Order: sequence, then structure tokens, then C-alpha cells
Amino acid sequence: MLRDPMVTAVQEKTGAGKSVDADLARRAFRTMLLARATEEKLAALYRAGMIKGGVFLGKGQEALSTASAIFLRKGDIFGPLIRDQAGRLAFGDTVLDTLRTYLGSAKGPMRGRDGNIHRGRPKEGYYAMISHLGALIPVVAGGLYARRLRGETGVVGVTSIGDGATSTGAFHEGVNLAAVERLPLVVVVANNQYAYSTPNNRQFACADLLDKAAGYGIAGFKCDGTDPAACLETLHLAVQAAREGHGPQLVVATLLRLVGHGEHDDAGYVDPGLRKANVGRDCLDVGAAQLIEAGTATAADIAAWTKEAQAEVEAALNKAQREKGPDPDTEDWQAISTEHLVEGQYDTEDE
Repeated sequence: MLRDPMVTAVQEKTGAGKSVDADLARRAFRTMLLARATEEKLAALYRAGMIKGGVFLGKGQEALSTASAIFLRKGDIFGPLIRDQAGRLAFGDTVLDTLRTYLGSAKGPMRGRDGNIHRGRPKEGYYAMISHLGALIPVVAGGLYARRLRGETGVVGVTSIGDGATSTGAFHEGVNLAAVERLPLVVVVANNQYAYSTPNNRQFACADLLDKAAGYGIAGFKCDGTDPAACLETLHLAVQAAREGHGPQLVVATLLRLVGHGEHDDAGYVDPGLRKANVGRDCLDVGAAQLIEAGTATAADIAAWTKEAQAEVEAALNKAQREKGPDPDTEDWQAISTEHLVEGQYDTEDE
């Protein structure tokens, strides 16, 4: 078991997570499929002019995002980033709440009163994303510190950032605080090679982002972000180490954002060589091959799961599209707090 090393490297290649439980591997892969189906629908809705605001997809990051949240449990904290649809679903979010938020339904978690990526349920440890990248690190750290002051033990907080956010003041302040206080915080860095359009060699000068773990005196892990099994194994170790009292953990996963920064961006600045390299693999393709090779699933199983995911998205969309937006004459303008709402005004359960 991990015992406070400065840096612990995890093997970077397909198959690095052969110890991953078969049931967990199937559940994680199905979450990845559901996230991909959800975001494909969101992209189609955006192109059809049915979504107000931006749409930022996690294509290529589903393996890392799923692994970031799948080991969390009730009482833990999850602070997602813009490409964490898979992690949101793994933490308990639903496709229906996702579509309700993007379509402005008053029955969504933000009741149609906030940006489509700023959704959450803070009382349940599901924090709403902050647009200033890196800003959730001190917020999640603060949430963990508050739990400590209340005498709560065995909790973990996970938040995600991209490589660009490691250059922000919020990253430094949040990680430094967590390190000094030895908070059970896991910071997951998706090194997707570009901070929007700025490549790594213009973003940081250290040889590897994992060097930052040693700089703060915390444990670090590295994995291939295109490899679902490796992501699961790595995040399992990191979350377990944090839960057992070994302080903050930094996880750096190497991958490539397979879409633009947002649906408004064609990503023409991406080096074509990266798309052809190992880093440009689609984690769903890798995951499917791993399951089939391990005998955990068949090609027919995967095809069936894909259709089931698409059907779930269509059903949720049909429901969300029939729901009304907020009524300014009756809205009390409290986006998150539901303490003063009239009974039945806000649905907290799927109908």
C-alpha cells in the first residue's frame, strides 16, 4: 500500500490495470458509453441552436473522468470540470438532470437559472463547477477542512483540472493549503496537451507535470489517460491513499482532447502527429478491446450497451423537452438552496 512517497509512478501502457475487478471494469465502461452518448446528443442540440451558452465535450477523457469519481462514496466531495460528464454520471448525476440543465428546465438541479455546466448538488457533495479553472481546488479543500472541523473522518475530495490550470494561482494556493493541512484531496490533471490552443511547451517548463507533486511535498501518480484499466487502477490507489490519511494526491494522466476546446472551436491548432500517436487514441476503443481481450464482455455486449445508452439519452431528452422553463413571476431566484421552496415545486427525483 502507498505510504507517503514523494512520487509514485504507475505503469503507462494498455493493460496496466489487469488487477481491476471485472464488474468494476464493465460498470466503468458503461458509464463511459453513457457519457459519450449524452455528449453526442448535446453537440447535436447545440448545432441545432437549441442550447444557450457553450458546450464543452469530454471526448477522449471519459476513462479518466469515470475513474476520478467511481471510487467515491456518500459523504465524499466531487468537484467536476467542463469535460467531466462521465465523472458526473459515475458520482450519481443523471442524464435527465444533465439535459434539464442544458435545456433550461425549471425541474433541473439549477432550476434553469445558471449556466449549463455550473450544475451540482452541494449538500450531497456534488459541487457546482466554477468557470475560473483551478478555482475548485481551494473550494474542495475548504469543504474537506470543514468536514474535519465537524469531526467527520474517512472522507475524500476529488477535483479535476487540465494542464493549463496548473499554471493558475488557485492551483498553487489550493494544493499548498491541502499539503500543509494534509487534507484527503485528490487533484486529477488531464494533460490534454493544450491549454485551449496553447501547447505544453508554452505552458510549463518543468520536464513533467508530475514534478509538481514533489514540489508541494505530496504523493503523485501518472497514468495513460487513454487506458481505462490504467485509469481505474491509478485512481483507486490515489483515492485509497487519501482516505487512509496519507494527505493530498496528484494524478497526472496523459491524453489528447479529441475535440475542440468547445463546440465553437475546430481545434485546427492541434498537431496532426498527436492525433496519430498513442496519446490520440480514443479511450472507448481501448476500453472495448480490453474488455473483449479479458473475456469480460463480448462485441455483442458492447453493441447492446451502446444502444441502451442511446435509448436512455433519447428518453431523457423527450422528457426534458416537454418541461417548462422558470417562471419569473414565481421564481425565488435561489439556484441551489431548496429549503424555502413550496413542496412539489422542485423535483429531486426522476419521474
